[in-house]
Parts: sequence; structure tokens; C-alpha cells
Amino acid sequence: MKIGVIGYGYWGPNLLRNLAEAPDTEVRWCADMRAERRALAKKRYPTLGVTANVEELFTDRELDAIAIATPVHTHFPLAKRALEQGKHVFIEKPMTATVEESEELVALAAKKGLVLMVDHTFIYTGAVRKMKELLNAGEIGDLYYFDSVRVNLGLFQHDIDVLWDLAPHDLSILTYLVSSEPRLVSAHTVDHTGTGLADLAYMTVHYDNAFIAHFHVNWLSPVKVRQILIGGSKKMLLFDDMEPSEKVQVYDRGVEISSQEGVYKTLIDYRTGDMWSPRLEQREALSVECEHFAECVRLQKMPRSSGEAGLVVVKLLAAASKSAATDGKKVPV
Repeated sequence: MKIGVIGYGYWGPNLLRNLAEAPDTEVRWCADMRAERRALAKKRYPTLGVTANVEELFTDRELDAIAIATPVHTHFPLAKRALEQGKHVFIEKPMTATVEESEELVALAAKKGLVLMVDHTFIYTGAVRKMKELLNAGEIGDLYYFDSVRVNLGLFQHDIDVLWDLAPHDLSILTYLVSSEPRLVSAHTVDHTGTGLADLAYMTVHYDNAFIAHFHVNWLSPVKVRQILIGGSKKMLLFDDMEPSEKVQVYDRGVEISSQEGVYKTLIDYRTGDMWSPRLEQREALSVECEHFAECVRLQKMPRSSGEAGLVVVKLLAAASKSAATDGKKVPV
């Protein structure tokens, strides 16, 4: 697969490196408007074609695919142009800035028979894949809650707020692990810097059953925290991405509820059992993801993080933004 990368800023170098190292993949182009970034890419990859003109990638007939690692507001026009030119597309998260744009890209990719894949990197980690395995095996039981915290000091973005910047990571994990359809979203956001972009947000996703998912994202935390708690009727999971070795911990803990006749006869017993940490695959998630993209292009498979999956995340984000603008009113997804 011959591929070009658009954007060599924060994430582009990681993306280009993994694509270059993937088997059966050749990176032919790197496009960036900044001369110093193009020079840096050329220095590291001397045979790489570099350009400030993205049209050179779109019109290269030998190019099979284009990877987009640019600011969110540029995702739609770049991805649409690539699809129109018959190129498969790998696009950074969130897929687009609006639901309508995501829907158009999904429809265009389907019409053209092209692969549209969103860079939901975390679902390719050994940790999240192990969590999926445990849930599918029924180890956790009926799901009660999904509680996520993703906070740090910066990086402040210029075109999206903290919700659209940080929440897609955990929303993609939620929608990958949980097959139930979300029903309503509520959110509260705060802008402490006066930029017009929220730097702290709380978001809740409501489902038809008693399951609920909550997200805390923050650019103003003195510490970096990356944690997800999943509670079930049988066991509970902790995913701590800052933990160097035991990133996933399984707790045989919970409550047992029994009812007897009469008022105030409901009894709650606490179950405290063992904690264990499963063995995880240690490969770099982006490497797994890039190989998956190449495989999907080669075999015309539906990616694990397809355009449809990206659309679901954008719908949740859009509903959260609408809710935040109405002081937390619940908004249908």
C-alpha cells in the first residue's frame, strides 16, 4: 500500500514512523505547510517526497491511501477530497467537527467502496482489547457504570475545546466495549481562560437500562490522570494507563443484594475477593492500528475503528456540546 501523510505536527511524526515501519506499506509523501516541518521529515526520511501542496497527494495516481493528522476543522475538506480522488482515508480523531460532515464522509466512502478509518488509537492497545475479551466472556457480568478521568495541564487547542480534544479517546473505548445504544447525553463545561473554549468538562451518557457512563476531562490539572473504572454485577475493572506494568486490574469485589418480607428488609452484603492483573500484549498500539489499516485496504475489510464508529463518537460530542450550551439539559443522541 502506497500512502501519503498530511500533517507533520504533534501526531504526524508518530503516524509516519509507524506507517513507514509497517510491512507491505510505503510512505511516498508528507505534506505540511511549514517549511521547518517538511525539512524535519525529509531529514529523517531522505527518500520521502515532501510538499506544501496537498494536491500533489490527491493527484498522484500511484497513491492508494492518505492519512490525515491536521487540525479538526481541516479534516472534512481533506478527507472528502481524498475520497473523491479514489484514495482510502485514515483520519485523526475526532473525525470531523460536525455530525453532518461525518455522515457525508461515511456515505461517500461507502459509495466509492473505499476504506474510511478513524484513529481511535486506544482500542488497539493490549489493555483495551483485554478488557473487551473479559466483557465478552461475561467475566464482569451485567454492566453498572463506566467512569473515566482524563486530566492534565494542557495542551490547549486553538480550534476545539477540552471535550472535543480529550473525550474522544474514552468515548471510543466506551463504544468499542459496550454494544448498547446510548440514548441521552448531558454535559457541563467551564471556560476559565476566556478563550471561548472550555478547559474543563463533565459529560454523562445515559442508556435505556441502569448502565451509565461518565467522563471528566480537564486541561487545568496539576497531575496527569488516565483512568477508567468499569463496574459490573460480578467483577470490576480498573484501567490505569499511567501504570507502567499492571495497566488492567480485575477486582472480584461488589455487593450482594437480598430482599426479605417487610419494610427495611433489603440486605446488602459486600463481597471482597482477589485482585489480579492479566497479561497484556506490549506492542505499540499505533503500530497495530497502522497494520490493521493496511490489511483493511488490502482485503476491503471494515476497520475496527470505522467511519461509522467515528460518526458515533462525533454524535456524542455534538450532543454534549448542545447540552453544555443549555446548562446540562439532556440531549438525545
